[in-house]
Amino acid sequence: MKNSNTSFKIVDNGSITSPKGFLASGICTGVKENEQLDLALIYCKKKAVAAGVFTQNNAMAAPVIISKEILKRQSLKAIIINSGNANACTGKRGMEDAETIQKTTAAFLDIDSTEVAIASTGVIGVPLPMDNIIEGIPEAAKQLSKKGGKAAAQGIMTTDTINKEIAVEIELDGKIATIAGIAKGSGMIHPNMATMLGFITTDIVISPSYFQAILREITEGTFNMVTVDGDTSTNDSVIAMANGESGNREMNENHPQKDMFVQALQYVCEYLAKSIAKDGEGASKFIEVEAHGFITVSDARKAAKTIAGSNLVKTAIFGEDGNWGRMICSLGYSGVPFDMEGVKLNLSDGQEKNVKVLENGLPLEYDEELVTTILKNQSVRIIVEANNGSSSATAWGCDLTYDYIKINGSYRS
Repeated sequence: MKNSNTSFKIVDNGSITSPKGFLASGICTGVKENEQLDLALIYCKKKAVAAGVFTQNNAMAAPVIISKEILKRQSLKAIIINSGNANACTGKRGMEDAETIQKTTAAFLDIDSTEVAIASTGVIGVPLPMDNIIEGIPEAAKQLSKKGGKAAAQGIMTTDTINKEIAVEIELDGKIATIAGIAKGSGMIHPNMATMLGFITTDIVISPSYFQAILREITEGTFNMVTVDGDTSTNDSVIAMANGESGNREMNENHPQKDMFVQALQYVCEYLAKSIAKDGEGASKFIEVEAHGFITVSDARKAAKTIAGSNLVKTAIFGEDGNWGRMICSLGYSGVPFDMEGVKLNLSDGQEKNVKVLENGLPLEYDEELVTTILKNQSVRIIVEANNGSSSATAWGCDLTYDYIKINGSYRS
């Protein structure tokens, strides 16, 4: 299916294995209850160019420390991910366990341990159930296949209610190339690169330095613009692999089709980011905040994310209460410079319904019934204009519900 106004095509039933040369698997090792899949493996026979962006939380988990070091080599063949246990705040033992998983995976794939990245998500402060994981690695390696993408997407989930995956195709230098991704995230999401994990595969030929630079840039405007509960995880990671099997001319900052590639990668990351926000723990509504007319992009991002992350805004949306004052209040404490006399605020369902509630810093008379109708939608858009510059940004979040309290009151994080 060709996406309108774009240069790429969405792959039907696309998964992390849609790009040429990638295999994946997802298995149950017994770490999670009810025979849920809890170990995922992504593999590429050909050494791939690799890039990564990781959590800014100072209590960084052992797998993050190891993968950050591995990614300095800018190449990978495999990523092993366990869910149900974060292996965070586990000290020396946690580091040793992560290294053992990395080395065991490498041994069964017959590759070097420096070609394996590792990620974990789940409960913090509890040692990994190593017997389960080590016994599961041979099976994960055995089950690697082109059809294993969906199982891998399920294997990285914790409190997620849906698997998050996407693949798109673009034509570069006359060659068909594919970019795919999977992600997990439902709670503890306020990444600053939650638990938020994202994995990208592509068969594009790409410069290692450009791959790292563009992944970081796109992450700033996508994954890092998601906020579910304001907590930045110890384990946030986005890791990307590019094996070059499409045969295009090397993608770099000077490639004539660079913008096409960036648009496609941006779409994949934004789709996954929005999927995380929509699947926020206990969420009943998806919130999109557009911030326009700010001096810098950084200001616009901060403004949008502050509004999206406000508990008072989130509860107002949940209660279908058009209390726009909470939105302006959160903008005011964001620390972003603006002149209140220039501020405009609209509420929208993202389609045909739109109500302007504030203009030039002053409240307007508006149809409150229409606002209530907008807030009854599963998707609500808040549009704030500062009229202070030309920079814009968008943040994504969700409402705050009773179910969020129930989930996190009974889940040891």
